[in-house]
Amino acid sequence: MSEIIRAEHLRYVYNPGMPDETAALDDVSFSIEEGDFVGVIGSTGSGKSTLISHFNGLNRPTSGRILVDGRDMWSSGEDLRSFRFLVGLVFQYPEYQLFEETCAKDIAYGPRNMGLDEAEVQRRVQEAAAFTGLGPDLLARSPFELSGGQKRRVAIAGVMAMRPRILVLDEPAAGLDPAGRDTILSQIRDYHEKTGITVVLVSHSMEDIARYANRVLVMSHAKVAMYDTVERIFARAPELLELGLSVPQVTQIFLKLRQMGLDIPTDVYTTPYAVKTILKAWNARHPEHPIPLEGGGVHAS
Repeated sequence: MSEIIRAEHLRYVYNPGMPDETAALDDVSFSIEEGDFVGVIGSTGSGKSTLISHFNGLNRPTSGRILVDGRDMWSSGEDLRSFRFLVGLVFQYPEYQLFEETCAKDIAYGPRNMGLDEAEVQRRVQEAAAFTGLGPDLLARSPFELSGGQKRRVAIAGVMAMRPRILVLDEPAAGLDPAGRDTILSQIRDYHEKTGITVVLVSHSMEDIARYANRVLVMSHAKVAMYDTVERIFARAPELLELGLSVPQVTQIFLKLRQMGLDIPTDVYTTPYAVKTILKAWNARHPEHPIPLEGGGVHAS
């Protein structure tokens, strides 16, 4: 895989030169490979939202630089507008940005703004609607007649319709009920798997990050505290807790079991992985009565 995003000693200061000057990002360096699904976590004020707003030029670095597809968008001669088609950014509560008469027109707004012909615009509207589970009946309706979850899907479809190479989402499931959360996040995962697009997901939910991401970037006090695979990050659960972050409930259970004296790993972060780990432990201690890891009514993949 090739590198799609690189931050080099990125620093961003709010209100520079003023008494309330604040460094929201301080010497942040990391890279994201094309096709990765990266979860970004951190406590309030850690710099998560400020960081992702640099990916398509909404904020300009105070110092350092951000490279997208090998290019510095702030270099002389670069077309900033092109980066905003390359990186699709979905803000928190994106449904507040809906404004067209119908959902179809709202989804079409981005592709039309790219200067595409009408046939291509309509192809993209249909494709994005299919990815987000929006049928023809919903496309013909006003977005203001829809439920909160449906509005959210229309807003995300509008970004998908521009076919960005990088999809950045800031708490896309915020405020939704559990069913709505699962719908939105499952559709984003399916979109990632089918298109190979790079996804960056900001979320306060450790369960969501553990379930959908393959790498995790942990922000703390305007710096990168950790950046690694999901498995390795949640293996450091005590450190995450020290940073004021939660860890998945299943991880907390395994940490407690470890504290109780059981020789059991603590890099467990999803329920299927927990089942598999428990079965492996059982089979190691009871080889005469093994339980298959898959099949027989138990699925732990």
